Amino acid sequence: QVQLVESGGGLVQAEDTLRLSCTASGDILGFAVVGWYRQAPGEQRELVADISHDGTTNYADSVKSRFTISRDNIKNTVWLQMNSLKPEDTAVYYCNGRCFTGRNYWGQGTQVTVSS
Repeated sequence: QVQLVESGGGLVQAEDTLRLSCTASGDILGFAVVGWYRQAPGEQRELVADISHDGTTNYADSVKSRFTISRDNIKNTVWLQMNSLKPEDTAVYYCNGRCFTGRNYWGQGTQVTVSS
């Protein structure tokens, strides 16, 4: 059973920077895609960014040019670098790993709060 553990969330001001980490207890090479999702109060969970096993990245339009997703297969870690944060980025951020079999794993989430 693979576990995903997120860290790095917190309370920051607008235009500040945060870096979220998602560390897997197992080998992330087993994941076809690892992604970051977020869910704001009263909203649906949405994709923020993901990175496939071959390094291909994908971003939501709202975070393009501000967020960067990257992975280190040796450290079994995926990062989300978040620059120029906005109050509308406030949400719980979840790490997701999708296996080649289609099975999904989720982390417990980390809160990001951006004050104006």
